[in-house]
Amino acid sequence: MPLSAPAGTSFGFPVFSVKSETADDNRVDLNQIFKTPHPVIGVVHLLPLPTTPQWGGSLQAVFERAEQEATALAAGGAHGILVENFFDAPFTKGRVDPAVVSAMSLVVQRIRHLVPLPVGINLLRNDACSAMAVASCVNAQFIRVNVLTGVMATDQGLIEGVAHELLRYRRELGSDVKILADVLVKHARPLATPNLTVAVQDTIDRGLADGIILSGWATGSPPDLEDLELAKAAAPTTPLFIGSGADWDNIGDLIQSADGVIVSSSLKRHGQRHQCIDPVRVSQFVESMEQGLAKAALRPAALASSSLSSSSPHGGKGASGSDPSRNGNGGKDAPRSGERSPVVSR
Repeated sequence: MPLSAPAGTSFGFPVFSVKSETADDNRVDLNQIFKTPHPVIGVVHLLPLPTTPQWGGSLQAVFERAEQEATALAAGGAHGILVENFFDAPFTKGRVDPAVVSAMSLVVQRIRHLVPLPVGINLLRNDACSAMAVASCVNAQFIRVNVLTGVMATDQGLIEGVAHELLRYRRELGSDVKILADVLVKHARPLATPNLTVAVQDTIDRGLADGIILSGWATGSPPDLEDLELAKAAAPTTPLFIGSGADWDNIGDLIQSADGVIVSSSLKRHGQRHQCIDPVRVSQFVESMEQGLAKAALRPAALASSSLSSSSPHGGKGASGSDPSRNGNGGKDAPRSGERSPVVSR
């Protein structure tokens, strides 16, 4: 006779209902956070912080530079701000010094009181838990994590993903700070053969990232357009950010395959990363991106019109109206495995 368990139990053991957390549960609502579906997030590069090799000895100087750059971003029309300890190099691959955490907390708090923009935090090279702690305490909206999943070889050594620790820590804090995670982060190479499609899917499905970031191979280097398209195809419902190398010459094209952009170097005076952010350059960048989005919005109508014309008996491209020289990917073979090109030494 088959065994049966009492209702609500499994042979004497209570049955618990467990809610599985997925990336969909915490996905970034760009309109809600940034008031636009295509945000420009400008980066404030902090001057060297206490205990780092180039620390200048004046926290007031750090405050003043950060406030100046945050004000410039707001005045130029940026939609968000990412605060980063960029000049603390050489970076530790793990936890930063407590003095750095304290200084970051003070800076972000001052910026939040100064400008009405959402603020995020990146503690380089990969101190995601400290960034989460700061963001939760000062009511920042998001953090950037360079290595959420996988293992990357960097100039700091091997950096392992921190998703298991970070997601549990966020739950312990009771925080709703969003996690924007790099995929195959710049200034690094994966130990395994880089497969962009797999890396994107792992970052979202296994790392539970709320949004993903795709960069070039170094600061100031843009991602390939094909890589952006591949990443978006692998994660069509997850926000995708351009993470490096965007300027007003290329953003109009890049943004058509992404949802937002994180930018700094091209917004600075003369485009030099050690200079301050220039509000005029911010405005020019935002305008260039909006023009690119406007062109993208017009494209479906133009394609529909072209399709109607080509379906005419006199369309000039044969009975089907198709162009035999194209295959739907600019005349190129579509990537078959989602593999990203090997890292080139720069």
